[in-house]
Amino acid sequence: MKLRDLESMARPFTLLPPLLGILSGAICAFGSVHNPDPSHRLTWTILLTVVLGSACASLMNAASNILNQIADLEIDRINKPERALPAGRVSLKEVWIVTIGGYLLALLPTWLVVPYPYATWQAKLHAPLAAHICFFIYLAGMLFTLIYSLPAFGRTKCLGWLANLTIAVPRGTLLKVAGWSMVAPIWSAEPWWIGSIFGLFLLGASSTKDFSDMDGDARGGCRTLPIIYGPRRAIQLMAPSFILPWLLMPLGALLPDPGNPAHTILTGNPAVLVILGVLLTFWGLGTIRLMARDPHALATVENHPSWTHMYLMMMTAQIGFAIAYLV
Repeated sequence: MKLRDLESMARPFTLLPPLLGILSGAICAFGSVHNPDPSHRLTWTILLTVVLGSACASLMNAASNILNQIADLEIDRINKPERALPAGRVSLKEVWIVTIGGYLLALLPTWLVVPYPYATWQAKLHAPLAAHICFFIYLAGMLFTLIYSLPAFGRTKCLGWLANLTIAVPRGTLLKVAGWSMVAPIWSAEPWWIGSIFGLFLLGASSTKDFSDMDGDARGGCRTLPIIYGPRRAIQLMAPSFILPWLLMPLGALLPDPGNPAHTILTGNPAVLVILGVLLTFWGLGTIRLMARDPHALATVENHPSWTHMYLMMMTAQIGFAIAYLV
């Protein structure tokens, strides 16, 4: 397999959001009141642990992208015949080997992603089972990708809202919690509140790309939101996900933590969180207006601007959260 074909199948542009998600989640945990190290020291052990976890997240996303192309081979013969697999530039056997190898390389090293007070790699390796929560989150994330793509696991990609759910949980909610788990325990409301923001966003926004694939998806039996409801109604159903999740940012910065009312649910800088939440809410409104202006254009343009806005919004939110917990 040529490197050029491997790169195109991995879809490098889609690897940046999970990378930023992990880094942002780890930074949030480091700057939160839940940091288990009372001195809040930024050590090489923490940095290398987060780098390892981030690399594994990107690699797993690449493996899932390739797996999805295996499962979508017949659909891609219609939608994207220029891709390496339907064009015959790579064999199915080669692609399976790369996919399985990618999943193993993405999952197994996360056993060493263990937070404070386990400071050496030997201590991390032999830490108690409960300390390896990051490994089990990655394992769950991998299972979600199998459930999404493969018929043997359910192939929820063909099942409307279930498809969106099996994208939103691993790539939204669990991704943030995984990043958090590299630095601090996850047994508080804060990491799950942050993860829920991204999960709710992806629950609707992940359908943005489905519009341009309607022809092939319909022939392949995939009942995505635009196919089930039509472009206009699908946009209306997706709209809340572009707006409401971001309002949870100022809300979390104001509401007391139910587990410890001495501080708020989100313990980052409240001013940054409020401003970021308002900015993203208006950005979401603008994106919905862009989509609603000509709903059928989404089905005829390969990369509609709304798809780009979806990725940019997600990355802006990741960076904004990191800033809120650093200042």
